Amino acid sequence: VTVSLGVRSGAMPDLINAEARTAKVTLEQGDDLVLVTVIAGSGSTPRGAGARMIVRKDGTTMGTIGGGAVEYEAGRMALDVLKSKNSFSKGFKLVKGQVADLGMICGGDVVVYFQYVNPDNREFLAICEEGIQACERDEDSWIITDITDETAWAVGIYSESHGFAGITVEGDIEPLTQTKAVQTTVNGRRYYSEPLMRAGTVYVFGGGHVAQELVPVIAHVGFKCVVYDDRPEFACSSLFPDAVDTIVGDFTSIFDKVTIREQDYAVIMTRGHQCDYDVQKQVLRTPAHYIGVMGSRQKLMTLAGKLKAEGFTDQDIERFYSPIGLAILAETPAEIAISVAGELIMVRARREGRTK
Repeated sequence: VTVSLGVRSGAMPDLINAEARTAKVTLEQGDDLVLVTVIAGSGSTPRGAGARMIVRKDGTTMGTIGGGAVEYEAGRMALDVLKSKNSFSKGFKLVKGQVADLGMICGGDVVVYFQYVNPDNREFLAICEEGIQACERDEDSWIITDITDETAWAVGIYSESHGFAGITVEGDIEPLTQTKAVQTTVNGRRYYSEPLMRAGTVYVFGGGHVAQELVPVIAHVGFKCVVYDDRPEFACSSLFPDAVDTIVGDFTSIFDKVTIREQDYAVIMTRGHQCDYDVQKQVLRTPAHYIGVMGSRQKLMTLAGKLKAEGFTDQDIERFYSPIGLAILAETPAEIAISVAGELIMVRARREGRTK
């Protein structure tokens, strides 16, 4: 049961909800647990800061900090923590000569925090609940742990609309609200902070065959999806059970139904050139983080010419990811969906500051 009230590779609300709910159940049943979290990493370790797993008293685990000997040893140490009930951090150094035995790709160092959670810790249970609610809000938020005294940690959640829950930080909080997990000191206290939720919605314009393959895939990797089509039968929850919303609306007036913000993604794959063009010229007027357009190069050149005739610039046109998706020679709707999903993952990773 990973109480990963934050996940490293982009927030996955459904996964976080499931983990937080399961953690609550574990604690409410009277069982303690240990959160095992990578709070720092260097070199080529398989998982970086934010990787997390839970270890329970029967030895069962959920989540991963990368596998291999480090995870095995961490699991053994966590069982000792359940006996001693003491929290602490420990560094693991991986050298190339150990690679084969460790099951790792190559060398690197990690610092792992072993966080004992008592079932009587009502504050932590409240944070689990707050994490569940935060996942349902479409805004950036962070889980912050005060590790000044590793044996007497405190944990909380921060979001712009709700402020702090479970913890209060005195001083400048900007170092704690980064796009990736960090350890830092604020006003003399040491904190570990990681994104709980990186807001952003993928608006899929067009509910055809590719969209039907795409939405389940990107929802599975943590994207919040909304499907928009002017045909009711192609914008319904029965066709897109993984979408958070389906909208029936005119392609010539999408802003009657949606608001696209800087953190959002637009995927344009309607049933025809004209509908694509109608959506394109509207989305270009938004600060959308990503605009992908499906179609052949010839089609896209034609649409670009029409947009320029309406006053859009080359710089505007360069905002488009087109043809949409990574170049993996995809042909079928399912293959194209994988290609598009890969591109969305790449763009999201860059937004989060990941470089490897």
